[in-house]
Amino acid sequence: MAVISELIRSEADGTISFGDYSLQAKAKLDNYEHQGDLYKVKTYQEITKLERNGMFVYESVPGTTVTRLQVTDAGLQFFVEGPEDAQFTVELESETEYEIMIDGVSAGKMKTNLGGKLSVSVELGEQPVAVSIQKR
Repeated sequence: MAVISELIRSEADGTISFGDYSLQAKAKLDNYEHQGDLYKVKTYQEITKLERNGMFVYESVPGTTVTRLQVTDAGLQFFVEGPEDAQFTVELESETEYEIMIDGVSAGKMKTNLGGKLSVSVELGEQPVAVSIQKR
């Protein structure tokens, strides 16, 4: 399994990768610029959190590593990995229905709450797990 040793990085395909679930102590990086937005990441073995322009984007318990995160108007997609199963929360449009796909298999449809948050539990193992959350 891989972690992002620089806490957050821009990928050649325009996506971002972040998080280091192997850290024993909290680490954070603020004001990371990517495509005109400023990101802040906090990560360690118990939690990983990402904000964009001061707004919540992603949080997992326990900590995870996220690679190739791509956020669009229709939703988001990324790969997630960690040493144990995790629950992540993402912020999307409020009171909107989304289709959740885990490794290409439908995990069902969920509606975001009034604040636009959606929480998903994912089983993690040896390989990164592909997650896609798309508006329906």
